[in-house]
Amino acid sequence: MRKHIHSVRDLILPIIDFFYPPFRKLMGLRTFRYAACGGGNTILGLLVYFISFRYILKEQDLHFGFYAFKSHIAALFMSFCISFPVGFFLMKYVVFSDSNMKGRIQLFRYFMIYLFNLALNYLLLKVFVEVLHIYPVVAQILTTIIIILFSYVAQRHFTFKINDAEEDLIN
Repeated sequence: MRKHIHSVRDLILPIIDFFYPPFRKLMGLRTFRYAACGGGNTILGLLVYFISFRYILKEQDLHFGFYAFKSHIAALFMSFCISFPVGFFLMKYVVFSDSNMKGRIQLFRYFMIYLFNLALNYLLLKVFVEVLHIYPVVAQILTTIIIILFSYVAQRHFTFKINDAEEDLIN
């Protein structure tokens, strides 16, 4: 399994790093990799959200015998099921591969931050869609922008923390 992970990493990093030189003066390599991987995962999440909302749920509520999820909320959870594992993989093996923290601790911390982000996303969607009457896909894009700002700081300084001496070597 490790061999396949490193081969995927070895495939992704040269592509990301190829586009880095114009951004060198604006941000460090790790920040650029985070932005590229996080941006790709964000686009994937938005795409899954849109497809789920529009074509799978057909903008209709998802009914369980005891509860009905609004379609924009059900689509959020469908998106979570895809973007959570993809995002963790990219952060652990592509962006923060040199973190010395154990993988299970990283996964737990990533999951905790992701749950916080999911709850924040849920609350913001409820407000944007049900109170402010913003179209769900547009509301999801707005919430994503807000969450990205928090997420970067949390992932860098909590989930995949590395010590300052290692950080100086990378940037």
